[in-house]
Amino acid sequence: MAYDRFVAICRPLHYGTIMGSRACVRMAAAAWASGFLYSLLHTANTFSIPLCQGNVVDQFFCEIPQILKLSCSDSHLREAGLLVVTACLVFGCFVFIVLSYVQIFTAVLRIPSEQGRHKAFSMCLPHLAIVSLFVSTILFAYLKPPSLSSPALDLLVAVLYSVVPPAVNPLIY
Repeated sequence: MAYDRFVAICRPLHYGTIMGSRACVRMAAAAWASGFLYSLLHTANTFSIPLCQGNVVDQFFCEIPQILKLSCSDSHLREAGLLVVTACLVFGCFVFIVLSYVQIFTAVLRIPSEQGRHKAFSMCLPHLAIVSLFVSTILFAYLKPPSLSSPALDLLVAVLYSVVPPAVNPLIY
């Protein structure tokens, strides 16, 4: 979506050519493939963890930190491996989004009319707000100290990053 906004604002006359059906299919395939491989990694890791504290999770869907709490084995090596893969994937996406928005904002600030700047900002600010909500709640969920952990807070944060962005996405478009 950041690339779509970038092309729409920074290359408006080439939008039809750049964002053709072939480019959209490639971007969707890349997103689906990376999501599938990432979830496959998590699923394989989850099924290889021995559980000794039962199988009741304090969430309405299985979250990795909740499953790791049920594990009776030392899972530090697995967590480190998943953290490295996650960091690489997240860092790549984050850099791409930040670079897209830096170029968008520099292009928008060069627009001479106030009305043009307002229209351009109104195209990308809703997406930026949802991305910010998603990233901030993910960071809070996975990087908060264990002393702040409570089932109600974990549930609220999980809903904020897993339900709200996909539900609001159709409204943005």
